[in-house]
Amino acid sequence: MDTQAAHDILKHHLKSSGKLRITAERFAILDAVLQTKGHFDVEALYYRLITGGVRVSKATVYNTLELLQECGLVSKYRFAENMSRYEKAFGRPQHHHLICLSCGDIIEFVNDKLELIKDDVCAEQEFVPQSTTLQIFGTCSKCTKKG
Repeated sequence: MDTQAAHDILKHHLKSSGKLRITAERFAILDAVLQTKGHFDVEALYYRLITGGVRVSKATVYNTLELLQECGLVSKYRFAENMSRYEKAFGRPQHHHLICLSCGDIIEFVNDKLELIKDDVCAEQEFVPQSTTLQIFGTCSKCTKKG
């Protein structure tokens, strides 16, 4: 993964806004996101940052995640919880999620048939998609086997 390319995307987004400052804290948050595997919440990211010596407020983490979402570097989800979860989007293929309501596991999957359906629906409606996500809630195989 090209960290410099992600930095360039954020820098361009901040400059093009005309009002957002380029700060070391925003890039520290971006770097922490890029190093994260899987899904995370704001609390976990904030804790990682402050224990890693980054001086940042929780509000800055929230605001920066919003900026990272705007420029396509981060995706935000709600998986039947009362909080949002995030994952890095930069350098990752389009994928969808199976969410186990028993244990909370999140299983990512890719299915080319879903992409074809999305393309067909958008073409029929003359709609230009920006992003797609499918979330299927149910019970994973581990929990089903437990009974």
